[in-house]
Parts: sequence; C-alpha cells; structure tokens
Amino acid sequence: MRGIVCFAAAASLAASLGQPASAAEHGNATSAAWVSSDEGEREGSAGSERPRHCRLDNGIEHIVHIQFDNVHFRRDNPNVPSDLEQMPNLLNFLKDKGTLFTNHYTPLISHTAVDILTALTSVYGDKFGIPIGNSLRYFNPDGTTNGMSSFAYWIDPVAAFSGQTPTNFTPQMIDQRGKIHPAPWVPFTRAGCDVGAFSVANIEFETLPLDAITVFGADSPEAMEAQNNPILANTDFLGIAINCAQNSALCASGKPDLLLDEPRGYTGFKALFGNKYVQPQISPKGPVTDVDGNVIQDSKGNPGFPNLFNPSAAQTLGYLATMLEAGVPVVYGYIADAHDDHFTGQSGTFGPGEAGYVEQLAAYNSAFGKFFDRLKKDGITKDNTLFVLTADENDHFVGGPPSPADCIMASKCRARMQKRTRSMPTYAR
Repeated sequence: MRGIVCFAAAASLAASLGQPASAAEHGNATSAAWVSSDEGEREGSAGSERPRHCRLDNGIEHIVHIQFDNVHFRRDNPNVPSDLEQMPNLLNFLKDKGTLFTNHYTPLISHTAVDILTALTSVYGDKFGIPIGNSLRYFNPDGTTNGMSSFAYWIDPVAAFSGQTPTNFTPQMIDQRGKIHPAPWVPFTRAGCDVGAFSVANIEFETLPLDAITVFGADSPEAMEAQNNPILANTDFLGIAINCAQNSALCASGKPDLLLDEPRGYTGFKALFGNKYVQPQISPKGPVTDVDGNVIQDSKGNPGFPNLFNPSAAQTLGYLATMLEAGVPVVYGYIADAHDDHFTGQSGTFGPGEAGYVEQLAAYNSAFGKFFDRLKKDGITKDNTLFVLTADENDHFVGGPPSPADCIMASKCRARMQKRTRSMPTYAR
C-alpha cells in the first residue's frame, strides 16, 4: 500500500488486509473480521471484568495495528543490519508465524498523512480528500486559496477561521460522494468492538482548537482550554481516542461519535477523546505508563499525550497494552521513526550504523520484547491476535560513504543521512 512492506502475524487471517477501491464507497472503510455479539461472555484474557462485546472470526480475539514511520526491512548500507534486523524481538516474532506482504504501492507523493490514511482506508488520497501529502491548499469561491494541514480529526471541516469560528465546512476527509469518507473503526464498532488509537493519523484529535470545536463545541471547556492553555490542551486531548460500540460501558460518559455521512447511518455510538477522558477508563488507579514503567507525560510533567506526534516505541506500546488489558479488543498505534535524532533533542538525521541510530533501534527492540512478554502474560498472543505492522514514506539514505569506509555499527561512524522521499519505493519494485 505504501512505502515499505506489511507484516501480519496471527493464528490465521480474519479477513483480507486490502480491499478494492470500491469497498469504502459501500461502507467497508477497512477490512474487518466480522464478529458475533455474545453479551454473556466475559473478557478474560487480561483479567478484565468487562463484558465481551465481540468475537472476531477464525479464533482471533484482538487486532493490533502498528504503524511505523520509516522502518526498513532491507539494508540501506550492505554492511549494516537493517532496521528490522536490529530489532530481533520484532523480527523473530514476525518470522515465527507471520506473513510478509511486499506487493504494496506508495501513494504519490509519499508522505506521512496520506500514507497512513491509505493504510487505514485501503484507497488512495484522491478518494478521501488528502491527495498529496501532509499539507495542501484549496480554492475559495472567490478564487483565493487557503492552506490546510492533512492532519485533523476524521470529521473536521477544512475550516478557514474567523477568530475561533470555522468559516468553511467542506469536509476535509471528503470522498467521491462529496461527503466524509467512511471511518475505519466503523466496521468494528458496528459489530460490537471498541477501538482504541494512539497517535494514528486522523482517528483521534490532531490539531487544536479545530478538533475540540468540531467535537465539543466552540464554547466548550475543552475548546476554551485549547485557546487559553494550549500546552496542557495538547497533552489532554491530542493523539488518544477510543471509539466505542453501542452501549459500551467504556464510553458511558463519552461524546456522540458524529459520523453523519456513514453509509447506512451511524447513530447511538460514543467516543472518548484525549487522555483526559480515556485514562480514567482504562487506568483508573493512575497515569498510563510506557513498557518501562515511566509515566507517559509531556515535557512539563503533565500525564497524557507525550509530544506532538513523535512517540517512542515504549510509549506507544505501553498505551496500547493498557487499552488491550482494559478490554479494548482493536487498537491502532503509531511509532516515530528511528533514524531521526530523538535522543539529544537536536535537529538531525542519522546514517546507517551511526551510534544514535543504533541506540534508538536498540531501545525499540527492548520495547517490543517487553510488549510481547506483557501481552503473553495477559493471554494475548499470536494464537488469538492479528498483529498488523506497516510503515509510511520509505525515506532512503542518500548520503555519502561512511567515515571510516569500513564503518559497521560503531560509535566512530560519522556518516550523516539526508532524507529523501521517493515516489516509488525500492521495496515495491
């Protein structure tokens, strides 16, 4: 579908992972394992006492969709192990019972937002209103243009602003009907499954105050917080959501899930938006922690969404594990790339084998080991869970030769990496 490859590991595939372009137009926005309701059963894999709302086909009880940013299956430097080779906890997990799909093609141009949304919808950006990348411009009736980000909650308008008031209500995620494109969580929630998301494009709040205005209203406390205390509002409301099945106890205090353009209608569903409302439901004893036991928090020490959409593997996997343990059977999570410098806080990008790159991949490898061990203790395994892993963009190393020339994953390596996005990834050729 996009820049690299897709992996799936489970007892058996519940359904096809890709659909023809017409699928979303008929209401199946994403491939789903259809479920049967069984209110009499209890969710027991993680010790939760919540009623089980759904049962996935073919013995699958959970779905874990992990979206990487630029993680490579093949080597950029033949002398340096690839990203996946440096994450053996993940690679061996996939090799054990996994399937590797390489017949995937990138959207044009390849960029984070359109790539992730293509993975979620199974169609390219021209069919869901985000055709060309992370930002674009649109025409006003008078011939002028406005810029907009491609990152926004699913039902947002394109929204040129007059103060706090949106002035253009054309849907941002507009499909070929001129309506909001069908949402990827709907097949699951209609079938009785709650769906959680952490930092995945447009499933949760992406930009404030627009998202808060869209869902809570312009005069709501949430919109006021976004205006008056934007740092805290980012932590409280961005990047985290649970869209619930009808009558789910998890969303009893949630807001209506206002998907007004869904084929066949969509009423009686609720959602929780932001850590402020999700955390009390999935971790009532205290803040959610990463897989290393650290509180997931922002740079000011406020528990909640940790930053502006660059979460580490430990953070994303910790939040997903907490959702699964709370009885949320379908979860989506995004993990930031490993080749940008996230350790020092400086701007820069590493080349293959450079010390910081190796350290970050080692941290990711450790996080996946702890994640899989934790889920195994919860009874969430490859025997009853569909794991889907994929990556966006497929940036390529186009820097010069390493110094020294025989550099192989040593701290003395000094090759620096330049980022370039290719319209056709080498992995799809």
